[in-house]
Amino acid sequence: MSSSSHSQFTQTPAQSLVPAHLEHLLKSIKVLIVDDDYHMRKVVRTMFNALGLREIYDASDGMTGLQAICDVVPDLVILDWEMPQVGGAEFIRTVRSPESFPVPNVPIIVLTGHGERSCVVGAMQLGANEYLLKPVSTRALFDRMVSVLTNPRPMVQHGNYYGPQPRTGPGSLVQPEAKTAREDVVLI
Repeated sequence: MSSSSHSQFTQTPAQSLVPAHLEHLLKSIKVLIVDDDYHMRKVVRTMFNALGLREIYDASDGMTGLQAICDVVPDLVILDWEMPQVGGAEFIRTVRSPESFPVPNVPIIVLTGHGERSCVVGAMQLGANEYLLKPVSTRALFDRMVSVLTNPRPMVQHGNYYGPQPRTGPGSLVQPEAKTAREDVVLI
């Protein structure tokens, strides 16, 4: 039996989600999981291991997570919203401060049990890249991770906002600003 056919039989269901052209990416990235719930960190770590990720770090609270970003410089942060002391909102606000935080551009995916619209909108207004609800499937986590890493939105600064360029249009949480009459003028 050839080694390629053998690997087909030993592949986990999660690994079957990973297209061949993304295998190297997943083996080379560093992910930081910031969640005060030990079991949730373990579940997310298990999902990432099953997808082939090798460098997975975790932090049990927001303050430790902020320090871990500086120490590890991860390619992606998975963040719980509701944590004691430094919660998700304060965590994102701190990271998305380019004048004072050394790694302000790290992609952040909020993974939480809080599906209230105010939480989702709040996270996006602070600079989260994506928002997922617990319990999360390996497929949903994989899809958002790949989207953030392979098709990143540019980082922008608008007033007090620093983060990924907000999505606009139908169904997005941020609608484009109304154009002024002057912007509608077409010069020929």
